[in-house]
Order: sequence, then structure tokens, then C-alpha cells
Amino acid sequence: GAQTTQLLVQPPWRPAVLWDQVTLTCQGSGTAGATTWYKDGQRLGQEGHQHFLVTKSGNYTCERPGSGLSPPVRVLDDPLVLQVLVQALLEGDTVTLRCRR
Repeated sequence: GAQTTQLLVQPPWRPAVLWDQVTLTCQGSGTAGATTWYKDGQRLGQEGHQHFLVTKSGNYTCERPGSGLSPPVRVLDDPLVLQVLVQALLEGDTVTLRCRR
């Protein structure tokens, strides 16, 4: 079936970086209490929580019974990053960027 589990990233800047104190929220059908978290393909001990505070860089996914595995979200530990605010964009739109270090 179609993948319906999604990872919501706060704050809404991409790429996601550790020093932004990134929180991931697993959204999908099924019970939030049955959420399973993975980092770089390895199952994490954070069982059953819908929200996850990232403390290490890597690729994160979550799984919910009934809606499956989310697409991965990469969190970087880079000292200098050019970020774009996550939003739907059309040609000609103004884009908000930030350069952080």
C-alpha cells in the first residue's frame, strides 16, 4: 500500500541541523503509543512516543502500525549551513534562506 507515515520536523528549516534542537513528530494512522523509531536503520529505545528530540546526527525514520515506515529525515551536524524555510514554492515566489554557524 501507499506510505502514509510521515515525519514532521520542527523547526521547519532544511537541512535539519543538530544545533536547531530538532524535534521529530511521527504522523500516521494507528496508535501513537505504538510508534517505533529508527536511526540509520537501527531501532532506537524510544518506544511508543510520537515525538522525538534529536541529539545525534543521522537518518531518522519512524514506523506506525497500519501505515508503515516513514520516508527518512536526515539531521546534520555541520558547523555552517544554508537553510531554506519549508514551504510550498512556485516559480517567482520569494524564498526565505538563513545562513547559520
